[in-house]
Order: sequence, then C-alpha cells, then structure tokens
Amino acid sequence: MELLEKLTILSDAAKYDAACTSSGVRRGYREGYIGNTSSSLAGCCHTFSADGRCVTLLKVLLTNRCVYDCKYCVNRRSNDTRRAAFTPEELAELTIGFYRRNYIEGLFLSSGVFRSPDYTTELMIQALRILRETYRFNGYIHAKAIPGTSPELVEQLGFLADRLSVNIELPSESGLKSLAPDKTKGAILAPMKQIQTRTAQGKEELVKYRHAPKFAPAGQSTQMIVGATQDSDLHILRLTQGLYDRYRLKRVFYSAYVPVIENTLLPSLDTKPPLLREHRLYQADWLLRFYGFRAEELLDEQTPDFNPLVDPKCSWALAHLDFFPVEVNTADYETLLRVPGIGVVSAKRILVSRRAGRLQVEDLRKLGVVMKRAQYFLTCRGRMAEGLRFTPDSLLLNLVAAERPALPSSGMEQLSLFGA
Repeated sequence: MELLEKLTILSDAAKYDAACTSSGVRRGYREGYIGNTSSSLAGCCHTFSADGRCVTLLKVLLTNRCVYDCKYCVNRRSNDTRRAAFTPEELAELTIGFYRRNYIEGLFLSSGVFRSPDYTTELMIQALRILRETYRFNGYIHAKAIPGTSPELVEQLGFLADRLSVNIELPSESGLKSLAPDKTKGAILAPMKQIQTRTAQGKEELVKYRHAPKFAPAGQSTQMIVGATQDSDLHILRLTQGLYDRYRLKRVFYSAYVPVIENTLLPSLDTKPPLLREHRLYQADWLLRFYGFRAEELLDEQTPDFNPLVDPKCSWALAHLDFFPVEVNTADYETLLRVPGIGVVSAKRILVSRRAGRLQVEDLRKLGVVMKRAQYFLTCRGRMAEGLRFTPDSLLLNLVAAERPALPSSGMEQLSLFGA
C-alpha cells in the first residue's frame, strides 16, 4: 500500500479523537536539533487537523487494526473497514517530511490495539525514538498510552513524548462493560496513576538535577464520549472533578458521539451528535478549572442535566439569585468570578482599576465585562444599570436571547482532511 493511501486511511480513522489540542509546553532551540514549540504561548495552534480543529499537529493512528471490539468504535475488529498500518520508520519519515514542508509543528500519535497493548506501544516507542534520536526532532509530541500497557513501556513513552493521554472512553463502568467489554476501569486508571506519580517525581528530580530527563512535561489528558450511554451531565461532571483532583489532569476532553455503527445498545444512525451538550460540558469544565466551582454546585440529583438554553454559569446564577447583586467596587476576586459575564481576565482588571477610584457601569465594558449578561447581577456604587427592569422569568428570557447567537449550529459536522 502506498504511503499516501495509508495516510488517507489512518488520518481519517483518527478524526474522532478530540484530545489533541496544544498543551502550552515550550521546547526552545537546541543545538543540533530541529523544531520547537516556542512560536506561541499555546504551543502548536496554526493549522487544522483532520477533524477541523485548529492545531499544527499531524494527527494520525499508527494502525487502525484492533483486537478489541468496542461497539461504538469504527475501528473495532468486527467492523468491515479498510485496514492499514505504518511501520515506525514510515511514520517518523512522514512526520519529519511534513515538518520540513512547514505543514506541522508536532505529532499526535494514537493507535488501535495491534496484537496487544505492549506490542503496539513498542512500535510507537520505536517511531518516537527514530524521531527524537535519528532525526533529532525537538517539536511537540502527544502520544496515547494504551490501557493494559506494561508500566516500563509507559515509562519509556513518557520520556519521548511531551504529553500522554489515556482515554477513559465512557463515563460509567456499566457503559464500559456493555460497549467495550475488552477494557476495564482498572486497566484505564492504572497508567493514569503511574503518569501522575512519575510526573511529580520528575519535577522533584529537576529541582535537584538541572538536566534530569523530563517525563511528559506537558502532563496528561483524557477523553470521554458523550451521548453513547444514558449517563447524566452530573455523573460526567463528578467524574471530571475526580480526575482533576486525583490524577492532576491538564484537560478532560468531551467528544459528542457520532453514530457511525448500527447497534441496539447505541443511539440510532439518524441521531444527531449532541454538539450543544458537548459545548455545555466544556463550559462547565472551564468553571471547574478556573472559576472555583465544584460539580455539586452546578448540578444536583434534582437537576442532573444542564439547561441547553443558557450556559452553566448563568444557570447557577438563576438558581442563586439571593447571592446577587454583587457590588463591583467591594467584592473580592472569588465573588467577582461568580458573576455571569465576568471572566478571569476582567475580574483581575476590576481589582486593579478600582485602586485608582470607584468604578462606574460604563467603565466595565472597557475592562472586558460582557454587560449583556453581567448587568443583571451587579451594581456600581449601589446602583444597577440605568433603566434596567426585569423579573426572574424575564431574566431567563433575556439571557437565552443573549446566548442564542453563540450556540453551535445544527448543521455542524466533523470534516475529513481529504474530503472535498
């Protein structure tokens, strides 16, 4: 099979993996090496991957041959699809060729499980070792650690890659048993724990030894499929919170399930991917990571799913109207972050600006506050925006109207690198 034909098959097979955005890691210039990720704060983010996301990574599978039979996966062993596999040498040559043509700045490498997790990981290690040692490639590499892989192989992979990720796949153990019977919760969490522990040890070693080798310096991430099972948003968010707390993950990615396979345990083929639900989960994830919220604050057993009409922060504010209005000139940083329309940057600007004098409503727009949402929840010098009149019911309608232009279009779909 020609190399371009393999690339066509394996890049298209990788398009359902969302966990490949740039990491923020910096690799500066090194004498005798080629490539770096110092061109932007976010690492690699200039072109598009096979599914339309703006990254400069070659996003590809080592092979789409797989011994597992996960019912939701297009690459499962029982599915009748074209199979292909790169040799480690082919993958390394392809990556360095793309880099030299300025197509990419890094590599996102995943794979089906060919023969066994250990055998597949050994092939991935060979490919990355050729890149790092033979071609002396110093660019960004994100590699998937396959559940069930031996700890010593995960260790080797971590010293070659900038970021590792272990896909948790499905939000619940029951979903995993029914849809991915070859995978277990323990096999998924074991490498996560190893990566978290080894990364912490690596940081301690760097304190003592300046040139100690770095183990996965950009940390680890994971991905879970949304919509393939009946798990609620509350269940997903609690799992996300636990992963951040226990394993110090950098990101949890959510992938709206795209029906590509007919199975009685899965949504029918005419079901649209839950893109809006994915969008709301990402917004809630941001609140967990940067705004000090906890999963239990955003949802509860009585309300286990997000309101699709408004973002999670507005939903929380509508359920806690007794917390508002917030006085901008006296509120602390944590309180300001709870106000819809005020973000991390604008909250810090408010704290700095009010040292010079008391703020007026008209000053807030200049500081980056989104007043079409924030105006209902704050006061300046004890007064709300002039002429503002609303009730709890009309407040919801106003927030829905403000949110509607930013919602994902129903016509959105994943793209192919080789499609028309």
